[in-house]
Amino acid sequence: MFKILSLKVIIFGFIFTFFSSFGQSFFLGLFNSSIRETLSITHGQFGSIYASATLLSSLILVWIGKKIDDVNIFKFALYVTFFLSLSCFLFSKIFSITFLFIGIFFMRLAGQGLSTHTATTTISRYFNKNRGRALSFGWLGLSAAEFSLPVLIVFLLSIMNWRDIWVSISLLVIVILPILSYFLVKEISLSSREEIDKTDKVSEKFKQWRRGEVLRDYRFYIICLNMFCMPWISTGTFVYQSFISSSKSWGPYVMAQSFMAYSILSVITLFLSGFLIDKFTSRRLLLYMNIPILIAVIILFLFESFISAFVILGLYGISNGLTNLLGSSTWAEIYGVQYIGSIKALSTAIMVFSTAFGTALFGFLIDIGFTIQDISVIAMILIIIPLIMLFFIKNKLNPTYI
Repeated sequence: MFKILSLKVIIFGFIFTFFSSFGQSFFLGLFNSSIRETLSITHGQFGSIYASATLLSSLILVWIGKKIDDVNIFKFALYVTFFLSLSCFLFSKIFSITFLFIGIFFMRLAGQGLSTHTATTTISRYFNKNRGRALSFGWLGLSAAEFSLPVLIVFLLSIMNWRDIWVSISLLVIVILPILSYFLVKEISLSSREEIDKTDKVSEKFKQWRRGEVLRDYRFYIICLNMFCMPWISTGTFVYQSFISSSKSWGPYVMAQSFMAYSILSVITLFLSGFLIDKFTSRRLLLYMNIPILIAVIILFLFESFISAFVILGLYGISNGLTNLLGSSTWAEIYGVQYIGSIKALSTAIMVFSTAFGTALFGFLIDIGFTIQDISVIAMILIIIPLIMLFFIKNKLNPTYI
């Protein structure tokens, strides 16, 4: 299916999404207890710092992310690599609340923000006919990290100081990523594209939207509102899983075990949706993206059995797989690939912002006495309203032909 150069781009995407895990919520959360113990801060203080640092990183990403449209992919990857390595090193030196904010800000920007942005933008720009499948393989890097790293880090924390782990990660990043990037994307330019049927001229007739034009397009905001749902709800659930478990009387290990369902169904969805995107387009699949997570929050509202935790996390996994792929491929289909970096920077920033929103909203609602059932109702409303809006514009999502 893929030629050598195409395969290199996919492997590059896989590696960068894997290494993005160092700035993802699931990974940083593994050090929550160690950091709070070191700094003598509460869960609430950690959550507030995490949310505010994440919010700031999303704002900066809008500006810095668009540079990928102006710089050779290999050079941009090197910049991101050095920044990620430096961020990991700085994270190992946290000694105060102020420095914790700075450390989380850098990790969220370098890891969750720029690393995933680099991977998905490169794949989205390079591929045309096989974009869906290529993105699904690329996103498997993050799934592999979610499956393997938590167990490894828990083991390392039992034999090493948490600061030493971060120094080791910093060295790993600076040694491995530049070498792999050189061999994988050194020959990729901004104009490099997947080889397609010479008789297919449709892609050449698409209007290539600039970011300013996209910002004036109402469709962009409706799609973003729908892509907003999965990140904020899942992040809120993950960060406050202990609150949910105690509210449901599930016990301390049920949610952790439920992540198996999340990981497995995320991977299955990535594989299946990649083929579906190439066959039916991302635009036609958007309507179905948040149906699983809507069902999940309804189950969260209605049921108390610990078995429901596995169903809920499994449905989260399905929406997560769809959101990751559609969040990368939809923009290329509607707005073209010439300025996809600056457009993706916006959508990635929105994704990062939504995780901050979820952390802050869940924490605020819990602090003022909302139950998990109350929060579930709010989540339902914030899923249904954008879904209805998307339904009314579903036939207006085609690219603009010249």
